[in-house]
Amino acid sequence: MLLISEDRLETPCVNVCMLDDASGICVGCGRSGHEIASWVNMSPAERRAIMAALPERLRRLERQASEDETAS
Repeated sequence: MLLISEDRLETPCVNVCMLDDASGICVGCGRSGHEIASWVNMSPAERRAIMAALPERLRRLERQASEDETAS
């Protein structure tokens, strides 16, 4: 979910805030802990660049979780 308005900061946050232990990536939005903490200080261009990478990050995270489940 992407929120954009004049009084809101654009964010990919979906309120599922849990970092994957192995990757350090949030399983909800796909950002790293560092990116989440730095988000409000980033420029709009920096945030857009990160948001462009998030779908692939989440796909990799999902594939890894699926592979881990299969290996168990």
